[in-house]
Amino acid sequence: MKTVVITGSARGLGFNMARFFREYNWNVVISDLKEENLIKAKEELEKTESKGFVAYKVCNVAKYDDVRALMEYSLKVFSKVDIWINNAGVNQPQKAIWELNESEIDTIIDVDLKGAIYGSKIAMEEMSKNHDGAIYNIEGYGSNDAHMLGLNMYGTSKRAVTYFTESLAKESEEKNTGVIVGKLSPGIMITGFTTHSLVNDTIKLSEKTKKVYNILGDTPETVGKFLVDNMINNTKNNVKINWLTNRKAFFRFLTAGFNKRDFFADEPKLLAEKNENKK
Repeated sequence: MKTVVITGSARGLGFNMARFFREYNWNVVISDLKEENLIKAKEELEKTESKGFVAYKVCNVAKYDDVRALMEYSLKVFSKVDIWINNAGVNQPQKAIWELNESEIDTIIDVDLKGAIYGSKIAMEEMSKNHDGAIYNIEGYGSNDAHMLGLNMYGTSKRAVTYFTESLAKESEEKNTGVIVGKLSPGIMITGFTTHSLVNDTIKLSEKTKKVYNILGDTPETVGKFLVDNMINNTKNNVKINWLTNRKAFFRFLTAGFNKRDFFADEPKLLAEKNENKK
C-alpha cells in the first residue's frame, strides 16, 4: 500500500488531496501547525471509505527539524513515502513591500519558499535511497511572472519555488535518483487562504477581482481531485500538472455570460476560515 505525505493539510487543498488519495486506498500523513485542527481533519478523512490509514504530525515547515521529524514519523508508521507534497503556505497582508514588517517578510519566505526547499531536500534524501518516489511543489500567483499590488513577497516566493522545482528535477535526472519532481498548478481556488493573510487580516478584494475569481476560480474539492488523479498516473519527471490552462481560462471567459457563479455569496463562511498554515 502506497503512502503520501502532505504538508499544510488540515484544511483546504491539502485536506482535499488527502481525501482523494484515500479514495485510491493510499495511506496519508497530514500535517499542520495545530494538533486540534489535525485531529478534526483525521476524523473527517476517516469517514471516507478506504483500505489506507490516516496519520498526523504537527509540523512547522519553516523549521528544518520539524520537517525532518515529519519524514521520520511517516517512515516509522508506514515504512516508505511514495509521494511528498509541499503544500503548506501563507498569504501576505495586502500591503506594498515597504509596508511589511520584518516578521511578515520572514514568515512568507520561510513558509512559502524555505518550507518547500526543506521538504524537497529531506524527501529526496530518503527517496533516492530506494531509487523511487515523487516530490511535488505548489505553484501560485507570481510563478508565471504576474504582478499585483499586495502580492510582492508571495509572488516572489512562488516564482522562486518554480525555479527551484525545475532545477531539482534536472538535478534528480542528472544524478539518476529515480525520483520524480514536479509542479502542481492549482489555479485560483476560493478558500480562506484567498480572503485572509498570514496574520489573519481580511483581504479586501475589489469587485473587479471578485468578478475574475468567479469566472476562473474553483473549489479545492474540484482541483484536488484533478491533481491527485494526475499525480497517481504520472511517470514523467519535471512535469507541470496544470488545472487552469490557457485554453480552459479562455473558455471560461467566453462562456461567463451563460455560466454565472458567485463564490462570494457565502462570504461570511470564507471569512471564518483560517489560513492554512497560520501561526
